[in-house]
Amino acid sequence: MQVVITAVGPDNVGLADPIVHYVTGAGANIHEIQMFDHDAEKQFSMHLRIEWPGVPASVAQLRSAMDQIGEMKSLAIRVWSRDEHARLPRLAICTTYRPEPALAILRAIRDGRLKAEAAIMLGNREACRGVAEQFEVPFVNIGNAKGEPDDSQFVRVLDDADVDYVLLARYMRVLPPNVCWQFAGRIINLHHGLLPPFPGFHPYEDAYARRMLTFGATVHFIVPELDAGNQIIHQSTFTVPPGTPLADIKRQGETDHEPQCLLEGVRRVVDREVELHFQRVIRRKAD
Repeated sequence: MQVVITAVGPDNVGLADPIVHYVTGAGANIHEIQMFDHDAEKQFSMHLRIEWPGVPASVAQLRSAMDQIGEMKSLAIRVWSRDEHARLPRLAICTTYRPEPALAILRAIRDGRLKAEAAIMLGNREACRGVAEQFEVPFVNIGNAKGEPDDSQFVRVLDDADVDYVLLARYMRVLPPNVCWQFAGRIINLHHGLLPPFPGFHPYEDAYARRMLTFGATVHFIVPELDAGNQIIHQSTFTVPPGTPLADIKRQGETDHEPQCLLEGVRRVVDREVELHFQRVIRRKAD
């Protein structure tokens, strides 16, 4: 049974040792281990992917042991496995203004085309609360009057909802690195442009300025770098005739193309066709 352990906290000596010693002492096989020392922030981050020898119920015992180590070492440690519970994966859908990506996910869940459960919707604005209410999904606004999110509340809401995957469905805020590391391999972002050539917040405008006729969207796992290129889950494109106004291009992309791109990317993750290994997306071997 594959288990992912993440640890984040103030940098210090001997932080990884008790975690590694515990899992290896319990008979786990380490598939992947990455550690990062962020000098400027004085932050330690660790990502550990293991083959856990116990039954699913024993993941709770592993989590309890990691909680004790976390308290001793001042680390936020999370233990997660898709196989711990015999349930559909639970999704957190994060939004700002545009409702279309969230609607595509919620409709696909309702119609049985996406084998998942919408556990919670979060927003740094109120714009998509009505979408959540329409599908009877709890909605939490983590933004202030200016739309600035409370990232600590963001993490608490995800933990309270016991989510498996976090979908940034046109959530127009950059997650801080410590949040990215706490949920490493579980945050899926919809970028409204093709990566790597068009990163940033204005990919439609940037592509239009280069006189492109093909536009697109990208779904990728988040790492603590803005729109990094090696974590792409799915990309799709659409082509417009020469002379098409930018407003028409954006309308087509935002209302139709982006939502379907996100849906396909999430489906690939939910159906376990792809995983993130060593910060690269790989095709998962069939069971």
